[in-house]
Amino acid sequence: MRKTGPGALAVLLVTGMTALAASPSEQRGRTFAIHNCANCHSISKVGPSPLAVAPPFRDLHHRYAVETLSEAFAEGIYTGHPTMPAFQLAPDQINDLMSFLKTLE
Repeated sequence: MRKTGPGALAVLLVTGMTALAASPSEQRGRTFAIHNCANCHSISKVGPSPLAVAPPFRDLHHRYAVETLSEAFAEGIYTGHPTMPAFQLAPDQINDLMSFLKTLE
């Protein structure tokens, strides 16, 4: 049987409590980000982005007023870093992703 130290237990508890504290919209936004963004962008509060030119989501509020990203998500993002695919989100997806992004500020 593998033993874990108190640090590992603390991480599990905090991670579990964070997941429980998130609203359904934040959870859906995080799930969207995991499936559609995390291959390039860091979607957590720590750590680098897997693709160096892709800004971590936690830094977006330093570059943009996060609320203004809603319009870009609705119209479609066709720029960004050179390898970023073009995409356009539905209103519910925008709301969920914005809810998640705000948790990273």
